Amino acid sequence: MTSHLDVVFLDVGGPLYRDGPYYEALLRAIREERPAADPEAFWAGFDACRSDQRGPFTRRLIALFVPDDRHDTVVARARELWQYPPDALQPDVRRALPHLASSYRLGVLANQRAWIREAMSRDGIDRYFEVWAVSEEVGAEKPDPAIFQYALSRAGAPAGRCAMVGDRLDNDVEPARRQGMKGVWLLRGEAPDEPTAEQLSRADAAVWALSELPAALNGLVE
Repeated sequence: MTSHLDVVFLDVGGPLYRDGPYYEALLRAIREERPAADPEAFWAGFDACRSDQRGPFTRRLIALFVPDDRHDTVVARARELWQYPPDALQPDVRRALPHLASSYRLGVLANQRAWIREAMSRDGIDRYFEVWAVSEEVGAEKPDPAIFQYALSRAGAPAGRCAMVGDRLDNDVEPARRQGMKGVWLLRGEAPDEPTAEQLSRADAAVWALSELPAALNGLVE
């Protein structure tokens, strides 16, 4: 544990917005490339990714249907189709963010397009975030250490006084912990429905909702 936490970074897909819009866009892109791709097989593959928390999820799902040499084409098309409509905002976000922002500096640390700033502004939540590490702007994607190091440099705080909250072990919690940050696993979205004890042991804390986050963060402080 550390003496106090200064900055809490949140992923976007899962913690703030439903992950569904991205994966629905990915499935559409795959079916444009391979019309015979079976949606049931796609969602079964997604559940397998969620269960074992072994990425990259996108590459694994595309590889079920599309040759490797068409991977980048499918990814590019999925990004064109992807958006977060207002109803994709998680229902606990507007209540949780003011409370969190009263105790911590908040940051975004996410694999997102630059337009996420506009979506968050539209939904009235951008004002709670002081530090931004958005992959399209940074030029690096999680779990690359570069995006975590960028976030820490922008925060201007020691890694040990920063926490990362995300719904993936492989993309969020574990790479953050390798940088010396605290890793909090939010068990929704890309997290499994029934995480194993071994998986839970790989996070500093785990919560099922943002309302549980303040107590979990307090538990990381000596």
